[in-house]
Amino acid sequence: MTSVDIDPVTPNRPATPHPAATGGEGARPDHTHCPYCALQCAMTVTPTPGGSAEVSPEWFPTNRGGLCRKGWTSGDLLRHPDRLTTPLIRRDGRLEPCDWDTALDRVVEGIRRARAAGGPDGVAVFGGGGLTNEKAYQLGKFTRLALGSRLIDYNGRWCMSSAAAAANRSFGLDRGLPFPVTDLSGARAVLLVGANPADTMPPFVQHLDTAAAAGGLIVADPRLSATARRALDGGGVHLRLRPGTDAALALGLLHLVVVTGRLDARYLAERTTGFEDAWAHAAAWLPERTERVTGVSVAHLERAVRLLADARDAGTGAYVLTARGAEQHADGTSVVGAVIAVALALGLPGRPGTGYGTLTGQGNGQGGREHGQKADQLPGYRMITDPAARAHVAGVWGVDPEEIPGPGLSAFELLDALGQPGGPTAMLLHASNPVVSAPDAGRVAERLRALDTLVVADFVLSETAALADVVLPVPQWAEEEGTLTNLEGRVLRRRRSISPPDGARDELWIWHELARRLDRGPERFPTDPRAVFDELARASAGGKADYSAVDWDRLDAGEVLHWPCGADSPDGTPRLFLDRFATADGRARFLVDAPAAPAEPTDARYPLLATTGRLLAHYQSGAQTRRVAELAAAEPGMWVQVHPVVARAAGLTDGAAARVVSRRGAVEAEVRYDEDMRTDTLFLPFHFTGGGRANLLTLPELDPHSRMPEFKVCAVRLETA
Repeated sequence: MTSVDIDPVTPNRPATPHPAATGGEGARPDHTHCPYCALQCAMTVTPTPGGSAEVSPEWFPTNRGGLCRKGWTSGDLLRHPDRLTTPLIRRDGRLEPCDWDTALDRVVEGIRRARAAGGPDGVAVFGGGGLTNEKAYQLGKFTRLALGSRLIDYNGRWCMSSAAAAANRSFGLDRGLPFPVTDLSGARAVLLVGANPADTMPPFVQHLDTAAAAGGLIVADPRLSATARRALDGGGVHLRLRPGTDAALALGLLHLVVVTGRLDARYLAERTTGFEDAWAHAAAWLPERTERVTGVSVAHLERAVRLLADARDAGTGAYVLTARGAEQHADGTSVVGAVIAVALALGLPGRPGTGYGTLTGQGNGQGGREHGQKADQLPGYRMITDPAARAHVAGVWGVDPEEIPGPGLSAFELLDALGQPGGPTAMLLHASNPVVSAPDAGRVAERLRALDTLVVADFVLSETAALADVVLPVPQWAEEEGTLTNLEGRVLRRRRSISPPDGARDELWIWHELARRLDRGPERFPTDPRAVFDELARASAGGKADYSAVDWDRLDAGEVLHWPCGADSPDGTPRLFLDRFATADGRARFLVDAPAAPAEPTDARYPLLATTGRLLAHYQSGAQTRRVAELAAAEPGMWVQVHPVVARAAGLTDGAAARVVSRRGAVEAEVRYDEDMRTDTLFLPFHFTGGGRANLLTLPELDPHSRMPEFKVCAVRLETA
């Protein structure tokens, strides 16, 4: 396969739109979608001699014929030498190949031991935002009915749970973008808070071209990221805030919206509630105070408000978007709530041509949290504590509502309970690599090692799979059928392009077989993904995320279906909230708290702030992209971005080996000088393994609403290796 290096800001390559793709429709009927981020760029995968495959871009509204570097090289993994093609079990401390019967028997023995010792909650399940809708749904159902356990959560808890919690609180509904991504393309002002799509989802950046060219792209980020550079190159604004001061920044912006006369008073009166309480907090955030706390100049704050308000008033499009930089905090829900308050004060949400949204990270980050693999939710985005929700889902499942367990533990709390007194002693883990991606990763690895039985389903031996007692090889994205839901709530078809290796087995088959061996009604766990989706649609009917009018035939025919898509909206809902918000009274709520200080303060021993993020060449824990030769060559190992003055004070030259030390652990990294860095801040990418795991440093302080850990700020020191 030929790999092409794509400019992260102008990622398009020539691609001829298929006739069915014009007018915002889908690509050719045989296309599939990229395995990485939630933009879900369209592509075709063509088998080549020798069992490999070639990837080609397809025109699609989200990517318009472009792919980023990761997408272009995604086919390299399909027949990679590291591919798992047979089950593995641990014997005498080593993982050894075995047949499927032996592996599944070992899994069942571990489940039975755990249930005998701790009851149904002796077994825990951990899922992922990369699972299809069908698998996310079936995993939640399997956990609650076949295992009888309430202990399930997934890595999406660490992705956008704070934005989800804030959106539910303010709007009554959580969908990443409540409008099609193409709506952004005409906007002349866009504020991005904690987002760097030029590296994390490059084809998305073309939708910001109008704003960037108009000087209306505003980026709030402690670093001069690639996206912030894009803003400055067009005459826009970079709000270079001190890490952990996001809420203060938002309240300072809200203050300026009011005192400069930019408040949309009519919109507030007709469509919102709670402004006076929000103003009680924002009134104290005078521009000078905001500058002192955040490090962002008054002039930049004023210009950001002016750009958004002028674009709104001119009818040329104004949007506010958040991402992980705003959300991955111990007060992430409050941060996003304050940013939403800015958007509400300007009158943006629920209007054509303006709005608020959040950029979903993982490929199925949206669908993955809607259908039951989250600790507190049932399919259709129903809350598991709601008696009516339990009755509806129980009716679809054919069980008594009392058979459905109650809410479990959030992701970090679940992992931290493993092997503890009274905690689970067995875990089934799918589509996740918490040894690299979890906060306080060293502690999480210890908890995984404490289990009696760890079962990991994956297609490569990730760092987490390497600790397992049983490893089950599963298909990759191009080898499976199903659906996903992208960042704009659009349901997409994932189509099988090539056959999986002979030794791999689909997760739906695995759960069916385990249910059979456990004598837990295997007929309730079909192996046909279409049948699973049809049941998912029924289970979601009437819920917030209603898929009941969606079916594979409609998707295969090229219909564009955004949820909710049910009896009241059979053609889908591309734009939410145009008439009313999903709250009881139809009004959006201002919900603002006083800004909290970072969970971990600096001191004389740990005087610097470390923040983490993603790189253009890698994705999530790096278990996939570090195995692609082109991507590994571009970013082969761990580094720390630091201002030269800070590095020299620690006796470190550019390119030197350093240690970054926090109260939880230390990371080995190569120093990279960057004169644009703040002198109080270090940046570390989180894709690397071993002693280069950035999350050895981060702390698991949890948001009280979303249970999101504090990934983005921790106190550290820099020293020679």
